[in-house]
Amino acid sequence: MSAIGFQLPEDVVAVRDGVMRFVEAEVLPRLERNHALLNDPRLTYAADGRYAPEVRALIREVRMASAAAGYYAMCAPAAIGGGGLGHLAYYVAWEAVYRRIGGHSILTPWVIAHWAFGPSAMLTQATPEAQARCLDAMITGRTSMCFGLSEPGAGSDASMIKTRAVGDGDGWRITGRKLWTTNSPTAEWCIVFAVTDPGKAQRKAGGISGFLVPTDAEGFEVESVVRLFGHPGGHEGALVLENIRVEPWQLVGALDDGFKLALYGVSLGRIYNSARAVGQGRWAIEKALGYVKQREAFGAKIAEYQGVSFPLARAATELHAAHLMGLNAAMLLDSGERAVKELSMAKAYAVQVGYRAVDQAIQAHGAMGLTNEVGLVHALQDLRIINIADGTNEILARTIAQRLLAGDIEL
Repeated sequence: MSAIGFQLPEDVVAVRDGVMRFVEAEVLPRLERNHALLNDPRLTYAADGRYAPEVRALIREVRMASAAAGYYAMCAPAAIGGGGLGHLAYYVAWEAVYRRIGGHSILTPWVIAHWAFGPSAMLTQATPEAQARCLDAMITGRTSMCFGLSEPGAGSDASMIKTRAVGDGDGWRITGRKLWTTNSPTAEWCIVFAVTDPGKAQRKAGGISGFLVPTDAEGFEVESVVRLFGHPGGHEGALVLENIRVEPWQLVGALDDGFKLALYGVSLGRIYNSARAVGQGRWAIEKALGYVKQREAFGAKIAEYQGVSFPLARAATELHAAHLMGLNAAMLLDSGERAVKELSMAKAYAVQVGYRAVDQAIQAHGAMGLTNEVGLVHALQDLRIINIADGTNEILARTIAQRLLAGDIEL
């Protein structure tokens, strides 16, 4: 029985079901076999805070296995060797993956190529030489990339970036710093955004360009790993870029017009995070329902107490709405609409209700909900992050209000 009153396209359903068979056959067994490695932070991270070599090898295994099965690059454009599936397939598959795997799993984000870590539409804007150098290995999952936009003084307002690319012959020299660059401690490539025309950038009229930079380039350094929630390591990096030479083949998109590319990447991130929030929220509520139906207190199953069951009902209601909003935004994008308002609504709402759902599931479990074993606290931390990532809830509310005030009042 479906809670959705319309049929998803057959090809989308087929792809989702295929991805889930892959998860059952390739991902879940790896999680089980490597439980200690992936769940004990003392083993997961090396002394410098990066993933341990064994963890990095597992991530690469999952990428390559998914690529061999035909799923890793399924939503990357056909022009760069991907499957060419759209936003709806991307949303539906990611929601199903997170609903199945649920809480903390370092391997989950590698089942399908994430827009910022692997082959995506952004690389259609790379030069033929850049594509020849990086695409084959990235499509097959052997290598990965990262997205160098945010800086210490430029988060939500990314137009304030200070990194500069100064002309040097027929190329440029890049100098600056980046922060919150996810996957940078392990990636082989980074799309670095830098100011190429300070005057245009100051007027917010362009002046920012993207460059594809190998992370082993002279002057490229992951200065430190950003640690979150008290963990001894992490997946985000602080970068130092010191006089890095880049050639014309490394320019991504048009000169001085890279900010559009950056915003497109962030939009893909909002689809992903909407699906991620709904999937983890549904996983958490299903886990809580199973628990409250068997846990007894004061002579009855705790599911019989309204103080337990009603909050779960509210969380399920909100998740249902968020699921429909995400599907709708993805379908609008696939139809050629920009859907700025609808995508902002979907992401902002999904990450908030997903977080509340996990929090309520913890409450329903009592003290057991706080344990590492159950995994709910890891999901809570994950969803807390994405209430900020790819556009904070406040920035998205500002975008929604601007669209409404400009006359976009269809609801």
